[in-house]
Amino acid sequence: MALIEADRIWMNGALVPWADAKVHVLSNGLHYGTGVLEGTRAHATARGPAVFRLDDHLRRFRESAHILGFELPYDPAALRTATLELIAANGHDECYLRHLAHLGYGEMGPGFRPGLPVEVSIAGWEWHTYLGDGAERGIRLATSSWRRNDPNAMPPAAKATAGYLNSALAKTAALRAGYDEALLLNADGYVSECSAANVFAVREGVLCTPPPSAGALRGITQDTVLTLAGDLGLEVRVQNLLRTDLYTAEEVLVTGTAAGVIPVASLDDREVGSGPITRKLQAAYTAAVTGRDERYAHWLTLVDQ
Repeated sequence: MALIEADRIWMNGALVPWADAKVHVLSNGLHYGTGVLEGTRAHATARGPAVFRLDDHLRRFRESAHILGFELPYDPAALRTATLELIAANGHDECYLRHLAHLGYGEMGPGFRPGLPVEVSIAGWEWHTYLGDGAERGIRLATSSWRRNDPNAMPPAAKATAGYLNSALAKTAALRAGYDEALLLNADGYVSECSAANVFAVREGVLCTPPPSAGALRGITQDTVLTLAGDLGLEVRVQNLLRTDLYTAEEVLVTGTAAGVIPVASLDDREVGSGPITRKLQAAYTAAVTGRDERYAHWLTLVDQ
């Protein structure tokens, strides 16, 4: 998934050329994972590009930094404006957005040391198939031997850069074994989430997803799907799930800003398959993010071009 470069990146208050968005090799965040991130998307709508649930993503961005113990030097309003200016400057009708804040150059050693600068950047690029071509028809999942980070070792409530080493190890092992994505369990053996997506199972017609206490990030797309499902009249539950609950589910799907709503064809070489509920949620999600369903217009932030 090579990056498709855009013209500009917003960095520390200014739009700079893509190639000039650089940090020092001794930046604290590079060595110790002292950073937080957000993944957001702008979608093409009949009224122009619009960012989906931007304020919710920026709220989680701020909360992640607060959990780790540092504060962002820009308030949500400034980051909101910067995000929209970046999209307009790059001329994107739709794009993936990466908000990043990390401790910069000044001192070495772990810990959030006073005086270290907090570097903030926003990048946007075209990224259409996070889980590969054909993912909408179903992906192959494998349960990882790596366990999801324990909340008392690495807080999953924070979307922290350091936490993604756990995801990278699991994802790499799954890809090398011929699968599309990894499913991670927590230390108690309950389903947590995938390497970068939440997971759902349909059991006896009920849509179920693991709780944050299972080590899963509070996904914004996960929350969106729960809302859409409720509006479709589906029963939803947030509850612990075992991998065997997924083996015997009528449907399994994964959700995320990068991925969208994607059916799971198999888990650990056991067929699961998509079904009517997954297809309904895919359609409802697409209608919401592209502005075709006016009920969810409040989730869209239009870009003034």
